[in-house]
Parts: sequence; C-alpha cells; structure tokens
Amino acid sequence: MISSDSTADLPPRLGSLVFHGPLSEVRATRMIERLAATAPADVLDIGCGWGELLLRVLEAAPAAKGVGIDINAEDLARGRVLAEERGLADRVAFVEESALGTDRGPADAVLCLGSSQALCDPELPYDPAAVLRELRRLVRPGGRVVLGEGFWERTPTETELAGMWPGASAADHFALGDLVDLAIEAGFRPAWIETASADEWEEFESGYRYDTEVWLAAHPDHPLAAETRERVDRQRSGWLNGYRGVLGIAYLTLVAVA
Repeated sequence: MISSDSTADLPPRLGSLVFHGPLSEVRATRMIERLAATAPADVLDIGCGWGELLLRVLEAAPAAKGVGIDINAEDLARGRVLAEERGLADRVAFVEESALGTDRGPADAVLCLGSSQALCDPELPYDPAAVLRELRRLVRPGGRVVLGEGFWERTPTETELAGMWPGASAADHFALGDLVDLAIEAGFRPAWIETASADEWEEFESGYRYDTEVWLAAHPDHPLAAETRERVDRQRSGWLNGYRGVLGIAYLTLVAVA
C-alpha cells in the first residue's frame, strides 16, 4: 500500500492540457462562435471531462445553460472549480453518470468530442452509425451537434495496427467521407467539416504526458514509478509507432434535419 506521504507528490492529472483532445485555441474559438451564433438555450456535453469547451460556449452564449456528464469524478471536480472561477456555476451542472441511454436531451446544442464511446454499449463492437443516431435523438430539430470523431487518414497497415491500442483493427474507424455519409443517414446536414492538424496532434500528445514525464524524471525511485513509466511508454509508442499520421480527428458541426 502507498502511504499518503508518497502519493502527495504525484503529478496533477492532465494538468498541461486545455482541451482533452487535439484541438487548438484558434479552432475552438471558431467552433464556439458558430455555435453561439445560433443562440442555444441549453447545451449538453457528452463525456465532458472538465468541460472547457462547454464553459466557453456558455460564456459566448449568455442565455444558455449547460449540463456536462462524465464518469470521471476528478475531471468533473476540476470543471466545477473552473465554472466557479468564471462566474458560471449557476448556469452549468457537472454530473457523474453514464451517457449510455441518457434522458438529458433533447438540447439545442450537443457537444461530443472524443467521447463517442460513452454512447455505445461496451459489450458490443464500437459503431459510429449508432453514435450518430443517438446524437440525433439528443438534439432538437434545427439544433447543432459538434462531434469530434476519429477517422482513418488512410488504411492502416498490419504493422501500424499492431503498434496502436490492444486489439486495434481497420474496422475501428471509417474514412472521412464514409463518416460524413453516416451523419447524413442519421438525420444531419454537415454544416462544417474540419480535421485536426499535425500541430494539434503533437500539442495534445505531448501535453497528455508532459506532467507525468517531468514527474518521472524527478521521482525515478517512487513506488509508483515503474508502473507509471510502463503506462506512458506504452501510450507514447502507440502514437509514434502506430496511429501518428494514420488516425485523424474530424470535427463535424452537424445540423439536425427538421
């Protein structure tokens, strides 16, 4: 068992990230401006983490209220602190619960960035088509969904798949065109299609591990150092030797068909 003294010097979780994904300030600002221009009354954030994008939407749309749902209590606590600091605590709720089958819609605007798996049955293969149908259920006709979803920049090789996450398969994602077609089939029109740049990916991947790498350099003999080092080495290898330049992130602003 690790004593409280030895855990006190652990690094903050994801403390160097603004957004939990390859998303730049410039791109986020444009997304928010387009969403706020529709004057949403309510905003639902699926797998919100600490809700940075949700909070910025509420700042840009002062008549809106928001709900962020996630299963990570630590991230939600960080979101509540941020909301309090920005004077938004009375307009947003951070709720610890599963998004699967949620009854918190329909809303005028739904955010789902890098968290589509939260809308799928974990006992079944991941299905982007099912995700898009669920998002259509959660948004009102004429409302907006901002979806951040993985796609293959090109078909990965067997060697690349072997270097990614455990059990990675070419069936895990679609090509961008196929993903957009699925959105249309689910009852959306794709108002805006954009993809994360290499710079955004590098900022995210390095920021994701930065605090931990610095901590490992300073605490090589800590009781948790070995397992932490193994974890971050595996994560870094998955990026550099697996999905770097192969896996893309599409940011789709979708309008729900009336």
